[in-house]
Amino acid sequence: MVSLTVYDGAMGIGGNKLYLEEGGKGVFLDFGKNFGKYGVFYEEFLKNRDVRGIHDLMYLNLLPKLNIYRPDLIPSDLFMSQYPALNVSAVLLSHAHMDHCGNIGMLREDIPIVASPESIVIMKGLQDSGVSSIETDTAYFSPRQPTDDLGLYLSSIAGASYQGRDFCCTEEPSEALTSFLSRKPGQDGKRAKKLDPGTCCCYDDAAFPFDISAHPVDHSIFGATAYILRGETTIAYTGDFRLHGKNGDATRDFVSKAKDASVLITEGTRAGPSEEEKTTERSVCDACRRSVESSSGLVIADFSPRNFERLESFQEIAQKTGRELVAMAKDVYMLHNLQCINGSCMTDGLRIYSEVTDRSKRKWEQEVVKANYEDRYVDHKAIRDNPGNYLLCVSFFDMKHLLDLKPDGGN
Repeated sequence: MVSLTVYDGAMGIGGNKLYLEEGGKGVFLDFGKNFGKYGVFYEEFLKNRDVRGIHDLMYLNLLPKLNIYRPDLIPSDLFMSQYPALNVSAVLLSHAHMDHCGNIGMLREDIPIVASPESIVIMKGLQDSGVSSIETDTAYFSPRQPTDDLGLYLSSIAGASYQGRDFCCTEEPSEALTSFLSRKPGQDGKRAKKLDPGTCCCYDDAAFPFDISAHPVDHSIFGATAYILRGETTIAYTGDFRLHGKNGDATRDFVSKAKDASVLITEGTRAGPSEEEKTTERSVCDACRRSVESSSGLVIADFSPRNFERLESFQEIAQKTGRELVAMAKDVYMLHNLQCINGSCMTDGLRIYSEVTDRSKRKWEQEVVKANYEDRYVDHKAIRDNPGNYLLCVSFFDMKHLLDLKPDGGN
């Protein structure tokens, strides 16, 4: 008998943690961070205490009370034996937005992640180039141990290698993907911690309690995937999907293949007809191009991080309006690794904004971005002197760089 337990995600946007079980074994459909619930207790400068492992998240009911988490994140005053231990075969990840993958880093290291190659690259790329925390440990983690007599304070073990997670890729993993998963930028330094990679196989070669097929769908982030699981009952899980992007036909193809499913699990954020259905990525691109054409000064495009389809639209706009597209180094790091696995040319023609920062600590930028694209960098002075030549793509969190660019007014 198939059973479905919704541990999170039913009454909000994202935070999905859906457990599908048959014959005593099961899989999670996503394991995301519920930003709505987190927002009740935390805000920008008040965050979870990583040194207490999962203690705070369990106490505040931000994680399901299950005995499925990494032992090194369990302090001595958290008694996990009182919670049920599920026989989890894998997490099926729909896409690499944090509300769908943001709590994966806390799961036991022997639970593999089924994901598209693009999702795997994005998760590791975010971790390589971001700030370390137990919530970003999606691709690898630094083992912890108690450093006080009571076993309450958990710190990373000095000198211990980072431990890579096991992945089951929805395609046969390429050599470029396995190579990317095998090292952490900066690990060749004399005192640097190495990365002990996990395994990466094709999901067809792994054993699961269901017959699983993965299907690409259209979404604002590359690598979005829906799943059809066949056991005693056939179940389709959409993850986040849409029809109005460049890959809308992929969603339609999944819908056609999922017609025979007895159960459909889908996002309900926008479940009915709306004006948004009339808006396509092409219409957004055309509207933005008209705005750029009517502007003489610096144009700044602000859209959600890792929306690389939108960035591709602005590449087209820049080309048609005679401007140079400037992206942040973190985005170029991600695009470089994505094109290594899929053979695309997403970095062609891109300039890179030279941030006023200490790059010696940004090993990912030194070893990949600067090493491959050093001649593409453009600094704030060059943009300030010739603002009409550039189209700058940033997200909300990059707006601080406007203080160096000092744009003359705006509209």
